[in-house]
Amino acid sequence: MKYDPEKHHRRSIRLREYDYSQPGAYFITVVTQDRRCLFGEVVNGQMRLNEVGHMVRREWANLSNRFPNIHLDAFIIMPNHVHVIIIITDVKPVGAGLVPAHNGATTRVAPTDATDAHNGVAPTVGDIVGAFKSITTVQYTYGVKYCGWPPFRGRLWQRNYYEHIIRNEKSLNRVREYILNNPLRWETDRESQRAPCGIPPKDKP
Repeated sequence: MKYDPEKHHRRSIRLREYDYSQPGAYFITVVTQDRRCLFGEVVNGQMRLNEVGHMVRREWANLSNRFPNIHLDAFIIMPNHVHVIIIITDVKPVGAGLVPAHNGATTRVAPTDATDAHNGVAPTVGDIVGAFKSITTVQYTYGVKYCGWPPFRGRLWQRNYYEHIIRNEKSLNRVREYILNNPLRWETDRESQRAPCGIPPKDKP
């Protein structure tokens, strides 16, 4: 089946027998709960991040501190979703990492089971995405309480996420181009069509 990066944003197509901790490149899409546009707006084909969007961008960049065995490749923060490429460079387990505290500083935490240097288990793509969701949710919750950010219903991000294993250089370059040109496609993008900014989609009967 021909790869279409705009399909299956909600439904996982992860392979049951695939080891998602092994070195390789992975295209990831994470969407906000109810597809609410919380991170800014697209103006004349360019994404303009608001305060929340800048927080999400900062915490995405900080993941390389928590997971030193990954390289953060192309990424784009859209009004209600994030497209990123994660490259796992080796399978060495990761130790304790840095996570942001409420005051914007960083604090070192003990490694989780998935990244415990003693048990020799390397982090998976799911561990990396899970850390990103958790950290940004903590920061966003703080922003709701103290900075007047709009509250979210239940959770900040959708429970699942979409990923595609990038098999070769040609595919990698194609996905990079798709990510970088995403703001130009916003008016016809699937996430844009499904729910206008800030308006949750109607529940199915």
